[in-house]
Amino acid sequence: MGTWGTGNFDNDMAADYAAAFQDDPNETMLLETLASVADEGYPEADEASEALAAAEIIAAALGKPVRGFPEDLLQSAQNLHLTNPESAQRLTRKAIKVILKKSELKELWEEGDEYEQWIAMQDALLERLA
Repeated sequence: MGTWGTGNFDNDMAADYAAAFQDDPNETMLLETLASVADEGYPEADEASEALAAAEIIAAALGKPVRGFPEDLLQSAQNLHLTNPESAQRLTRKAIKVILKKSELKELWEEGDEYEQWIAMQDALLERLA
């Protein structure tokens, strides 16, 4: 997986996921991605990267996009109608916590020099979803 930064869109899997969402912006895609990670004991790096991108899109749909949210994706995210925003928010937080507890993605970040920055990015995402 190509990674160029600590942001949740700064890798190939997340960028591809964002492009797929933009082609067909729908809540079901996001919720299925998040549910698959939230219900798993050890998400693989690719799954976790997609889930974090989905989490960022949910946060933007709730009016709390991360600074530097991709401009071409912002309108699609802001126009997304969440059927049950509170439920989506809970599922999103659960998926993030699973990734932070034990995931291949977390382990990969732990091996690098930017782990603390990545953790701070996830903590900020959780705060935006509180």
